[in-house]
Amino acid sequence: MTTPHEHRHSRERNTPGVFAAIDIGTNSIRMVVARVENNQRLTTLAQHREMVRLGENEFTTGRMTPEAIARGALVFERFVEVARGFGAQEIVALATSAVREAENREEFIERVRHDTGVEVRVISGVEEARLIWLGVSSGIDLGDRRAVLIDIGGGSTEVIVGDASGYIMLDSLKLGAIRLSNQFFPDPGPVSPEKFARVQAHVRGVASQVRRKVRQHGFDLALGSAGTITTLADVVGRRLGEPPFALQRHPSFRLTDLQETVETLCRLPLEDRRRVAGMDPGRADIILGGAAILLTLMELFGADRLTVSERGLREGILLDYLLREEAVEQRFHALGVRRRSILELASACNYEAEHAEHTAYLALRLFDELRRLELHHYGKVERELLEYAALTHDIGTFLSHSNHQKHAYYLIRNYDLLGFNDTEIDIIANVALYHRKGFPKKKHPNLAHLSRSERQRVSVLAAILRVAEGLDRGHLGLVKDVRLELAQNPRRFILTMYSDADCHLEMWGVENNRDLFEHVFEAPLDVQVAPLHVRSLHLAV
Repeated sequence: MTTPHEHRHSRERNTPGVFAAIDIGTNSIRMVVARVENNQRLTTLAQHREMVRLGENEFTTGRMTPEAIARGALVFERFVEVARGFGAQEIVALATSAVREAENREEFIERVRHDTGVEVRVISGVEEARLIWLGVSSGIDLGDRRAVLIDIGGGSTEVIVGDASGYIMLDSLKLGAIRLSNQFFPDPGPVSPEKFARVQAHVRGVASQVRRKVRQHGFDLALGSAGTITTLADVVGRRLGEPPFALQRHPSFRLTDLQETVETLCRLPLEDRRRVAGMDPGRADIILGGAAILLTLMELFGADRLTVSERGLREGILLDYLLREEAVEQRFHALGVRRRSILELASACNYEAEHAEHTAYLALRLFDELRRLELHHYGKVERELLEYAALTHDIGTFLSHSNHQKHAYYLIRNYDLLGFNDTEIDIIANVALYHRKGFPKKKHPNLAHLSRSERQRVSVLAAILRVAEGLDRGHLGLVKDVRLELAQNPRRFILTMYSDADCHLEMWGVENNRDLFEHVFEAPLDVQVAPLHVRSLHLAV
């Protein structure tokens, strides 16, 4: 015999590769529905968040209230219906601090199980920290830096130290925005400096051991995630006249600016706090508890600036699901966040992978040849940006072949590329834009945000990419390698294409794409073809 929910769900469609992750937090329940592409890429189909306050009054009574359980169960059921509407084959639901610590947690879990058929898994604070690190670190290019990550939830705060290879330290503290606000700030009035100082003293006591561990491991970068920190970032930024948090790629703020912002918030009663620019009104009553945690931890760790991430536990759950297969995990970590993000964009636009990769190879060979001739002094960073521009230079054909370079620029600029700053994205997008037609000029609005030296980088890299595109004009990969020489009397470049095939189309491609190259490097470019065995002779010289 089937239950009503089993009967209803049996009629709903399942779509291969669609998966949902639900994060049941102390303050909110969040869900993301995603489709797994080729076992290695996630495409987000839907995201939802509802504030339910599961942990309301729990940290003084030890129990979730009946009203909180009812709110949570209702929101959860609606999220499950949405996920199944998208055809989710699997729904992973993880519960954190509020459910973890509640004496009556089985009441909530059983109600959800009965209403939806989904099993809620309660995770430890350390497991929560691991998943948060996975989610946040997948969206930032750490390079050779070590980071400390602070994630403030409603009931707990996770602290992680890690680098590009993974986490080094995981810890979970019984400090949360709801927990501390309920305990210390039940009154909606202003908070005196003395009272706020007592709360900070409490945080220092709870965090004394984690302070020692963080100091022992050390860090180069401080990161923050979750709603309390993103709200504080928005409030701090608006006080300083910066754009809203959602419009910034890598928002950050200084400790001193946070201190001044918190002092201002403490002077305001709750109703005035709700109206502060950048404040999420639904968080105004718990923001001071969260602020006391963040301010104290930054002071304890010696972090004078915090970079904020919108990623967190949800993204960690998704990635953990995706990386279950060892081979996929190895590919994921081998690529790195920047390359992985570029390839996700290219794949989403159905790019011609073989042509893009061969064009990138030829562009990098030209870059190296010009450096060998000491005609530029760019290094690893510019070489990487050139490669990414080459991989995405034709993605505009996804929208239209006509003026596809303009569409490529738009797609690169507006895709949520991870691990890059705004200037790097501007350079990649502009190099792709100028891979055909026109010369970069200061008056062009797409170059307005770049400095003179950055515009020069665009010109050099675009000139190289334009020739590389010509070298694979037929999209057949006929040109296997190149060599560039600078002849004198008269001064001119000689570009040798190595191939055993008929390369008339490729020669024509270079001749019709050499204008920007000749302008940038101030010499004409002649092209010739040589068989592959000649390349071996040249390499031996």
